[in-house]
Amino acid sequence: MNTAGTIDRPLTHDPKKQAPMKPSTSEPAGSATEDVTTTDANDSRQNRTREMQLIPEALARAHMHERLHEAERERQAVRLATARRMQRRAERASMRARRALAMAVMQ
Repeated sequence: MNTAGTIDRPLTHDPKKQAPMKPSTSEPAGSATEDVTTTDANDSRQNRTREMQLIPEALARAHMHERLHEAERERQAVRLATARRMQRRAERASMRARRALAMAVMQ
């Protein structure tokens, strides 16, 4: 059985015994464009890369800022509810004291 190897399962793992790669017929030889880079293009590409690397950090910072504000609003709501509860308790105690004083005066 004489089957040719595939890319995933080559006939041999020795590079010297493998068939050389043939150039593609759809592309003419030497058609690959040269990578043209100037210092300005390189700098702008570097800046863009740096900015893009900082995006997750900025998002995390904004998220934490929002979470801190949310926690502060939650604490204010809890303080307000506690203050109202204590005010109602004080009003009830005041009413009890007035009633007790009125009862004492009437007797």
